[in-house]
Amino acid sequence: MSTLSIFTRHFHRSCIRNSDFSHIVIGGGVVGTSIGAELLSIPGNNVLLVEQHEHLAMETTSRNSEVIHAGLYYPKDSLKGQLCIKGKNKIYEAWESGSFPVELQKCGKWVVAQNDTDAEYLHRLHANCVENGVPVSMISAEKAKATLPLILAKAGALESPTTGIISAHELTTFFQASFENNQGTIGFNTKVTGIQYSQGIPNYRLQLVEKDSGSEFELTTDNVVNAAGLHAQQVSNLLLPSDRHLQSYFAKGNYFSFLPPTPMSTIKITNKLIYPCPNPNATSLGTHLTFDLGGQLKFGPDLEWLDVQNAHDIDYTPSSKNLEGAYHAVKSYFPSITRDSLHPTYSGVRPKIMSAQDNKHKFADFIIREEEGFPGFVNLLGIESPGLTASWAIGEYVKDIYHK
Repeated sequence: MSTLSIFTRHFHRSCIRNSDFSHIVIGGGVVGTSIGAELLSIPGNNVLLVEQHEHLAMETTSRNSEVIHAGLYYPKDSLKGQLCIKGKNKIYEAWESGSFPVELQKCGKWVVAQNDTDAEYLHRLHANCVENGVPVSMISAEKAKATLPLILAKAGALESPTTGIISAHELTTFFQASFENNQGTIGFNTKVTGIQYSQGIPNYRLQLVEKDSGSEFELTTDNVVNAAGLHAQQVSNLLLPSDRHLQSYFAKGNYFSFLPPTPMSTIKITNKLIYPCPNPNATSLGTHLTFDLGGQLKFGPDLEWLDVQNAHDIDYTPSSKNLEGAYHAVKSYFPSITRDSLHPTYSGVRPKIMSAQDNKHKFADFIIREEEGFPGFVNLLGIESPGLTASWAIGEYVKDIYHK
């Protein structure tokens, strides 16, 4: 069967339109899949999800901490803050309904302080949470030591009870099931190589290539959603004029497993995620302690800016040279850790919209916008953390751009 015939088998022929699809969503990570599912909740929409890999969620979605973020850090009026909190609430509401087939754990987290500077940061963070309606509480150093004696919090901690962990794979599968149940079409192993806007019709013509066979073909759509993650700037540059082209920036985060010579029970160390206070001018939340749904501890991510221009050139090999820095970062709040108990395991890469230098001075919010002069073309740029948490809310946000 040809690639085109595979894609067209789900066409809603009863709908009269000028294009093959009402929407083409580029990028099959958790965000793109959520967007596709939300668009198909509107009767009459006919959506194609284009994914360059053989499965969904094989890049950023599969290479992160799998944390349900509470929304502690983001300014009130930011998209990151609003969509993180809304996405978190949607996940927990579905989970509490008892009909949500996604494994998660509402474990909570501590942000730990070691000195007066850290303590001042916690108070500012607490005030931000109060303004955003995010439940938190302050914990004294004495209570912290009594509760988790192996975790150091010399100046106290901020507790977030609505932080959790979730299976990113199962969340993506949940959105995929909704998408396919509503007759959505997925094109795997398919890469978009060109996009043109036909103003007179109006619609978009996409050039695509099927990666296994190398066969090239074209499809038309009324609307395009660029949810390509690490490749989003590159996809945007296929359509927008050269004076509006965007540069890609990438920040790698390495993760380290915890394999002590003498096995330790995770629950004896912590039943909360542990985050340090970020260093001044930091562009990440620091090398933190998390655990997976099986209870296995891991540390990370650290922060390593990459000198590459194309996401296809990223080397995901975890950087063992960063082990020493990770060890000292972790030891600041977990003093009994030994260097030989940390082992590089995997890495993830965050899509950035600004350079390392600019990130030190500016807050980098999500960019989700319909591009001026290109009606129906919606760009999603810089969808890094808390993108997993916010994914459901991002899907609704994009749907509302088209269906206000």
